[in-house]
Amino acid sequence: MRVAYALEMRGITKSYFGNTVLKGVDIAVKPGEIHALVGENGAGKSTLMNILFGMPVIHDTGGFEGEILVDGQAVNIESPLDAMNLGIGMVHQEFMLLPGFTVTENIKLNRELGRPNIVSRVLGKKFELLDMEQMAKDSRQALDKLGVDIDELLPVAGLPVGYMQFVEIAREIDKSGMKILVFDEPTAVLTEAEADLFLKAVKRLAENGLAILFISHRLDEVVGVAHDVTVLRDGEVVGHLPGQEARVDKIAELMVGRKVERPALPPRDRDPSDDDLILEIRDLSVDMPGERLAGLDLKVRRGEILGIGGLAGHGKVGLANGIMGLYPSSGTVLKDGEELPLNSPKEALRRGLAFVSEDRRGVGLLLDESIENNIAFTSAQIQNRFLRQRLSWQALQVRDNEAIRQYALETIKELDIRCQGPEQPVRRLSGGNQQKVCLARALALSPEVLFASEPTRGIDVGAKSLVLDLLVRFNRELGMTVIITSSELAELRMICDRIAIVYQGRLVGILSPDASDVEYGLMMAGKKRAEVS
Repeated sequence: MRVAYALEMRGITKSYFGNTVLKGVDIAVKPGEIHALVGENGAGKSTLMNILFGMPVIHDTGGFEGEILVDGQAVNIESPLDAMNLGIGMVHQEFMLLPGFTVTENIKLNRELGRPNIVSRVLGKKFELLDMEQMAKDSRQALDKLGVDIDELLPVAGLPVGYMQFVEIAREIDKSGMKILVFDEPTAVLTEAEADLFLKAVKRLAENGLAILFISHRLDEVVGVAHDVTVLRDGEVVGHLPGQEARVDKIAELMVGRKVERPALPPRDRDPSDDDLILEIRDLSVDMPGERLAGLDLKVRRGEILGIGGLAGHGKVGLANGIMGLYPSSGTVLKDGEELPLNSPKEALRRGLAFVSEDRRGVGLLLDESIENNIAFTSAQIQNRFLRQRLSWQALQVRDNEAIRQYALETIKELDIRCQGPEQPVRRLSGGNQQKVCLARALALSPEVLFASEPTRGIDVGAKSLVLDLLVRFNRELGMTVIITSSELAELRMICDRIAIVYQGRLVGILSPDASDVEYGLMMAGKKRAEVS
């Protein structure tokens, strides 16, 4: 008896200007199944999803070969509206929210509910008033399915990125007639606790008969939730694993074509010491919505890699944002024993600090500018790097385009930024490659202290290893102090010398990467205040 599939994509082949990016890809998802699709950046996942959603970039470049079936019937999807009418929804990696609207207005966007009135009964439905009460109830119900306590009447602007992701998910859950739901890196901005909450909700959705296509670089999540796993590499399916046979190491090896192993960290000439502090943070308060700090004290050793961990909403993200002047802050921060002015991004940069934001599109990038301009922009402004005098007797400085191009080419190669060249607008890069450009932009400053907030968010396994290796290399070879905020505790434990845990806006304690899971769990719950060197 033939298995009934909610979605089948058969023999999908796609070329861009003679370059074949998908080569006969087959994938099938049953109702009630969580089917994981994994692969490195550039493997073809985004192109496959663009085909499924009828994105203009596909039809404007010659279309594709192969067929798509929904509930066993061949369909022709020429636009995102066609996909939605077929019951296909998607939670994108990048937010599709209107910041000036409330949570409810974003969840119900283009599906607003009307309330009849005297005028509408005469002149028609378009004169109905919005039924805000019912829309708020629907939104509350969708958020409750995810187990998220977000006020449905709050404006989206100012929400932490993790909460924004839950609003995106709630919008899709709220839609009626949904048969197939695609999640594109849905937990990339979520903490471990938030991700666990979300994954439980995904399982419930599948149990209710929804077919789920789950795209993620977090392979432990894939192994934990997927009934089936399809692995793409270089536009081809290189593996299909039943969920019970899927292992992180096996999937990773299929993705990159080799075993992904973390080499031992290189030695230092001199180990970091409490006697040589580069930063001393005293009673730091940061007014960052959802990530407030309330009097944090922390000492940072020169030349160390320090991790900042903790659950969402407890302030770990606020640390770097506050010191770098992106949100109102108070308290005292000493760098090399001298007080650092707060609430001044320019002064922080001038004093040798740099920042890779967790919000790459909103803060980290000039989306419509080229890769090379993004890399050089901040260092040109702050340090006058990549500038030259027009004439020897004039003070006028102009861009040194040759120097910018040369540096960009070197950095693109070093960070494995997959692109068409340094002139390509960053908006057209994949999410992972956009994040690498953010890192390149910060590194161009040659900072003494680098704050990296979620530096590998949305990056595949191979690229994640490259970025972490690069941070370690700059730490070891240049003596750069690196402070990493991450929602992935395993990532922090991989490369950090110490890990500081933040709870309710304060430092709970500092642990060694080798400390037990129990110690970390207790500290992240605020139940222990101890410091381990």
